[in-house]
Amino acid sequence: TGYTGEDGVELHVPAAGARSCWQALLAAGLQPAGLAARDTLRLEMGFPLHGHELGAGITPYEAGLGWVVRADKGDFRGHDALRRHESGPARRLRGLLLDGRQVPRAGYAVLRDGEQLGEVTSGNFSPTLERGIALAFLPPDVSEGEVVGVDVRGRTARAVVVKPPFVHG
Repeated sequence: TGYTGEDGVELHVPAAGARSCWQALLAAGLQPAGLAARDTLRLEMGFPLHGHELGAGITPYEAGLGWVVRADKGDFRGHDALRRHESGPARRLRGLLLDGRQVPRAGYAVLRDGEQLGEVTSGNFSPTLERGIALAFLPPDVSEGEVVGVDVRGRTARAVVVKPPFVHG
């Protein structure tokens, strides 16, 4: 379970027992990890993050989550708007695998022939792959395997468009 793509469990304990539970886990050898580690694992799996790849202005079809939409289930809030996007969204969430160790950050421009196609929504250095990885919304004509650029602090980093997850296994 969880948000990292790793095997794991979630513990829900009453507040009164939380401290003793935490201390018992540490005594048993648990190694705590922070949000940065969680976010790196999330990104390596290509999992979307609310406020970055999910939100009010992003359709499930754009985010690659059209498979969860049941438009045939009847009327619901947003039904008509989603039906308009079923046949093809104006942009799609794609993965970017950088050639080097550059760190693509949210908001960095994604380029084709010097023209901006989109921007990075989440990006980081992948310790597993030893290179930069990112998620970005790009036009639907941008294909997997296509080479694009990412403007990393004024320098164009070469990146290949891929289908997440970045890390398998």
